[in-house]
Amino acid sequence: MEEITAFFEMGGYAAFVWPSLGLTAAVMAGLLIATLRQLRSRQRRLAELEAGGAVRRRRAAAPQAASATSSEAEEARL
Repeated sequence: MEEITAFFEMGGYAAFVWPSLGLTAAVMAGLLIATLRQLRSRQRRLAELEAGGAVRRRRAAAPQAASATSSEAEEARL
């Protein structure tokens, strides 16, 4: 039982350790909640845009792949 009490007392630094641990946990929980809210908001916005007829664009291909694609497109035109 003394070992448990000694652990929670943290060698006399419990007044600094436990509040900092609590504050860290609260900040991390707040960040998680904010991130999840932002994700849901952006998913709703994306669904609205797609329902309205907006089409997603692909990201630009890597330079090597882009040059191969453009040469293939030129051959197709000829």
